[in-house]
Amino acid sequence: MKLVASAFVAMLMLTGCQSAYYAAWEKVGVEKRDILVDRVENAKESQEEAQEQFRSALEAFGAVVAFDGGELEDVYDRLNGQYEDSVAAAEDVTARIDKVEGVAEALFDEWQEELEKYQNASLKRDSASKLRETQRRYKSLMKAMRNAESKMTPVLSALQDNVLYLKHNLNASAIGALQGELSTIENNVAQLLRQMNAAIEESDAFIASMKN
Repeated sequence: MKLVASAFVAMLMLTGCQSAYYAAWEKVGVEKRDILVDRVENAKESQEEAQEQFRSALEAFGAVVAFDGGELEDVYDRLNGQYEDSVAAAEDVTARIDKVEGVAEALFDEWQEELEKYQNASLKRDSASKLRETQRRYKSLMKAMRNAESKMTPVLSALQDNVLYLKHNLNASAIGALQGELSTIENNVAQLLRQMNAAIEESDAFIASMKN
């Protein structure tokens, strides 16, 4: 499901209040559960896009250390552009994970409160069991997402250092100095991609469980 009613979304954004936001969606038949699934899907997509961006940044850095002629400034501009795009991709990943966290907390609070409204003990036990299972799956999902998120930092830090160094040293000796950094960045990107793949798999499993 994609929440694409743009005019309605714009109105909700003006409320500035999450409780009003969820209440407005509920009035049109969209529950917190639906919003959670939608946001997990969005977070998954942002990580897939980030994977592609970090691969592109690694390719750009590889082109720098393999430089053997031409305009060094052009090489720098490309690497700097890839770094800036990687920062933006990382920020998007974090923002989308935060949104997952926000609606999940609201859903679980509501679910827990509504357990007290049951009169039928059997139904209450069943709902409580489903809540615990959903929370368990959610905890595993968030751990995977945050682990992947944390792996972006060393990649961005290394890229920033090398971009800054190249900016102020546009010469052949600077390229030589950066060559030793390639393996470190390659390893960091490889770790990041593995963690993101794990988070994407967790996302798929969580979405499937919520749709059952």
